[in-house]
Amino acid sequence: MQGSNAGTQAHQSAAPSWVGRVPPAFIVIVAGMVAALHIGKMPPAIPVLRDALGVSLVEAGFLLSMVQMAGMLSGVFIGLAADGFGLRRSMLLGQLTLALASLAGAWATQPAELLVLRAVEGFGFLLVVLPVPSLIRQLVPPSRLALHLGLWGTYMATGTALVLAGGPALMSLAGWQGLWVALALVSAAVAAWLAWRVPSDRARRAAAAPASHPAAAVAAAPARWSARLRDTLTSWGPWRVAITFSMYSSQWLAVIGFLPAIYAQAGLSGQVAGLLTAFACLANVTGNVAAGRLLHRGVCARHLQYAGFVAMALTAFVAFSPLSAEAPIARYVAVVLFSAVGGLIPATLFALAVHVAPNEHTVSTTVGWMQQCSSTGQFLGPPLVAWVAGVAGGWHWTWVITGAASVLGLLLASRTRYQRA
Repeated sequence: MQGSNAGTQAHQSAAPSWVGRVPPAFIVIVAGMVAALHIGKMPPAIPVLRDALGVSLVEAGFLLSMVQMAGMLSGVFIGLAADGFGLRRSMLLGQLTLALASLAGAWATQPAELLVLRAVEGFGFLLVVLPVPSLIRQLVPPSRLALHLGLWGTYMATGTALVLAGGPALMSLAGWQGLWVALALVSAAVAAWLAWRVPSDRARRAAAAPASHPAAAVAAAPARWSARLRDTLTSWGPWRVAITFSMYSSQWLAVIGFLPAIYAQAGLSGQVAGLLTAFACLANVTGNVAAGRLLHRGVCARHLQYAGFVAMALTAFVAFSPLSAEAPIARYVAVVLFSAVGGLIPATLFALAVHVAPNEHTVSTTVGWMQQCSSTGQFLGPPLVAWVAGVAGGWHWTWVITGAASVLGLLLASRTRYQRA
């Protein structure tokens, strides 16, 4: 793929003026983690919302997944817009959208109002996270790209874990509305940080252009949106990583998203349930970071996907099968391993997405398509698991759904042809 040299030149020539105490690449990763706070705020709030607003179990499933509506319907187009509109500008707009939607959500009085605002938050979330892999690629040298993308792969787990751990305590003091307002303020603050510390799109293009050819910055502008969309959707690589991501994310959100409600039904307090879920969620970070390091060392991306999907299938069986009904500790350990080893998958797919994009101007579009397929799975996964649990009278058939997703993920992973991402 073209553009690696330009990205290196931009990094080397602009580093003295761009890099202060916190590198810009780290700031954009933090911005993604803050966006993930808005995704993760719903699981610990579900027990509270069921009491406060009379939310049913199926409605709770849609509240978990409604934030994915934007990605399901328009992920590739939002990624396409980010490639053309500007990567940093897209992130700024997304953080402000999250701030306003979360602030408005604090005044919701009906489940339907929260559902609509969750969809709006979904648009803001995509505007923030879709440009990040492309931005990282421009801000770091190629030799460290896999490591940074491995760190980026932790954004969802880290953000979700933080709000799972701290959300119940904040809600006990200020109610669920207080959590919504607090996260709105955090997004607004991060938007200001992005504007202050991350270089503009024009500045990055100018830094990447050779000094003797200043017009090269203009030449580096993206092609027409229709050409970028056609290039992305007519390539097999973006389709493969996109559908594989949906097989991972649908089951991960279904299991982690309902853990607080499952533990609440078991009689645990909201704080304890939140901490247990946060730890399971945070375990996902270890898999992402490990994947980045292993890819950096040349481990086959296909093998990392195999390990992740096999582990998720086996541990979900242990966690939800009636055979382990009398072993709660074993079940919890299985959930932690489900999240931890499964974390090998997203970091690997983000690294692959950068490489399978048809060219440097379609990275966000490729990631957008990956997010669109992922969001479809996340939109359907939690309600499906909730429906099966309602029909079966318990969660003991959850492993069948997650196992089916893992089998499909393994079949797709077998098509990976990249020895190293």
